Amino acid sequence: MSAPNTLRWIGIGLLGLPLYGVLTFWSSLNPQPDPSTQYEAWARFVTTNGYVLKHLFVSVLGIIFAMLGTFALGAYLTRSRAGRLGLVAMVIAFFGHALWLTIGGVSTFASPAEGQAYLAGAEELKNPPTSLVDTLQLATIGVSILLGFVGNVLLGVAVWRSGILPKWAGALLAFAPVLMYIFGLVYALTIGANATPPTVPAGALVLAIGGAWIAWSVLSRPSAAQEAVGVGAQPRVQ
Repeated sequence: MSAPNTLRWIGIGLLGLPLYGVLTFWSSLNPQPDPSTQYEAWARFVTTNGYVLKHLFVSVLGIIFAMLGTFALGAYLTRSRAGRLGLVAMVIAFFGHALWLTIGGVSTFASPAEGQAYLAGAEELKNPPTSLVDTLQLATIGVSILLGFVGNVLLGVAVWRSGILPKWAGALLAFAPVLMYIFGLVYALTIGANATPPTVPAGALVLAIGGAWIAWSVLSRPSAAQEAVGVGAQPRVQ
């Protein structure tokens, strides 16, 4: 594949970043009830057809778009003076998204089954005993959030330092995980909510804007072949 075509495909891959932001924003507008305080309401919420469809085609698909966009951004940054930082950040963020994809699968398919069992009379599910599964799931969530935060902040820094992408788009990219993860954690610890904090849709919107800015910057840039043709077509000065 020629270099111009490769860059075009990378630009298309970068669209995964704003798509992830938009889908995450949409999916977090109607958060599920807090199962620690409203278990029956949560059970009814997760057993609806809309919950499964929304999680599968919005939340999980959004994570897949994030992985594609992250990979494309790391590939594009190799052309810049922040290439090494971009690649390291891409790997860290990619693994964070990959781990979160497993949590998305649990929420999509296991939560409805748990809700159905509870509504059918298995009330012991409301306060289940602690098991290794719970510990590993909590650890996976923690590692995923840590990798996602560090990787995406570093990607924003790499964009800022790249010299080939808009600096302030990188600033938005770095600020989005602060809203989604740090502010979200502070909200959860202070308010005590065990559901999606309002800082998540705010961060997703910031990510969508920054990602769209980066994708547009790459896709609207003339390819090397077009630039060469443009230079060759200029008349010579005698």
